[in-house]
Amino acid sequence: MKSFKIKQFDEKEEEIADALISLGLGRSVARTLAYLQNLDEATSFELETGTVLRQPVVSIAIKQLKEWDWVNEREEKRPGKGRSYKIYSLKAGFNDIIAHLETQRKKDFNETMATIKRLKEFGKD
Repeated sequence: MKSFKIKQFDEKEEEIADALISLGLGRSVARTLAYLQNLDEATSFELETGTVLRQPVVSIAIKQLKEWDWVNEREEKRPGKGRSYKIYSLKAGFNDIIAHLETQRKKDFNETMATIKRLKEFGKD
């Protein structure tokens, strides 16, 4: 049986994931992003094992990241027989992702403040 080393989630990645969650990302998306941000690429198995997420949860997270155009996916054939496997990497730079989240949070904040201002105007009656 082959053995290979899979990078495990560490304290820094936990902190990154927690920060991403606080910005409104789902737990699985945040953990997947935090894991990928420090690697060139990872297989779905490595993502499952490294982030301690189940396969269906990783698939859903990857689907969301692909919708936002933040992740690349490629297939690689296994040596010999067997199904090919998918390898993922960040398409967008991590700082670009953070900038996008920052812009989104500012937009949300401005919308909230506009709503509050409008409600205050109703209170003046």
